[in-house]
Amino acid sequence: MQSLDLSIVAPYSELLATGLGWTVVMFISSSLLSVIAGIAFALIVLYAPKLLALPVRFMTWLLMGTPLLLQLYVIYYGLVQVGIDIPAPVAGIIGLSLHFAVYNADVIRAGVLSVDPGQIEGARSIGLSRGQTQCYIVVPQALRKTIAPLGNNLIVLLKDTSLVSIIGIAELVYSAQLPVSETYSPFEFYLAVAVIYYAANLVLEAGLHLLEKKVEMSR
Repeated sequence: MQSLDLSIVAPYSELLATGLGWTVVMFISSSLLSVIAGIAFALIVLYAPKLLALPVRFMTWLLMGTPLLLQLYVIYYGLVQVGIDIPAPVAGIIGLSLHFAVYNADVIRAGVLSVDPGQIEGARSIGLSRGQTQCYIVVPQALRKTIAPLGNNLIVLLKDTSLVSIIGIAELVYSAQLPVSETYSPFEFYLAVAVIYYAANLVLEAGLHLLEKKVEMSR
């Protein structure tokens, strides 16, 4: 029986670091876009005419009802069949962003509905337009109230960046596959990847906790 030998991971540390870099890029890009798109989707569903809200509702139903893995396949491998050739990193960011945007939209929509209607009426009474009221009064308060659930979505997003390896993006999991094929030691490398993901999650959780504390102190 072969014993565990973590020393074989060290020669491939630069490769794993590059994979971690791609994971961070995918995570940061998708996080920002998913939150921005989530705000837009939530406001469309709440306030836009039905003609505009219906496609968003349909997209939400579709993306929530299908796995992210399938969505990545469709964006990268499916769209090229109709002449839309999207580079793998862009396809990965689009897939992750859209998938989590609909979940973020649900969270933000609940946050918007929890804002005191009196504040909205007060903003309108001092001359703010509907758009200004949403921008300066409603959305900031909704985001403050939804930091925890949005943070949970971001933690899941970080872990789900591993799925973009199936479309050839050399993120952390993909980067571990080359040394595994060369050394025939999958356990050591996937254990190292698991430790890196866990450490990244701890950093993200600490950052979110700090953000929550700052928001609470600013109220």
